[in-house]
Amino acid sequence: MADENKLANPAPLGLMGFGMTTVLLNIYNAQNISPSSMILAMGIFYGGFAQLIAGWWEIKQKNTFAGVAFSSYGLFWLTFVGLRIIPAVVEGIEPPSYMATAAYLAMWGLFTGWMFISTLKLNRALQVVFSTLTILFFLLALAYAVGPTSDLGQMIYTIAGIEGIICGFSAIYTAMAEVTNEYYGKTIFPIGPVE
Repeated sequence: MADENKLANPAPLGLMGFGMTTVLLNIYNAQNISPSSMILAMGIFYGGFAQLIAGWWEIKQKNTFAGVAFSSYGLFWLTFVGLRIIPAVVEGIEPPSYMATAAYLAMWGLFTGWMFISTLKLNRALQVVFSTLTILFFLLALAYAVGPTSDLGQMIYTIAGIEGIICGFSAIYTAMAEVTNEYYGKTIFPIGPVE
């Protein structure tokens, strides 16, 4: 008899919210274009709220790693959008400087690098997601530290955008692999469990 209290796996929702939003933002980053309202809306609703829901769902299932990861990155997306919207709608609030943005991104890089260490006990697909995300945050931090409008900053920003697209698609693959493998009851798309 099935356990009526068992919850479904929330990880694909969190991974897809992260992955799709990351791919779309980094298409803009690769082209050195400012994010549009489409990215901001994705950041609020799918990257933000969907990951928060997945994170809280994981906490309900006593999965600390996924609960911390999804909740944190959901809040990352909400703060990312807030950094762009708040200065535009609240008089007297300035947007962050390039160095402040570099510090913001570097802190997220440190957090993600630390989370990557935990993925070494998980599957290979998550290791790819977290390693590429760590690299992405530090590349973006570097681009802002040198000035994203300088030639060097723009080059780093473009490289970060391409790397971010890879990161986002690795999360999308992991989400779809988890859904498909669970639905078929066997490995259709490998995610490389740690031996």
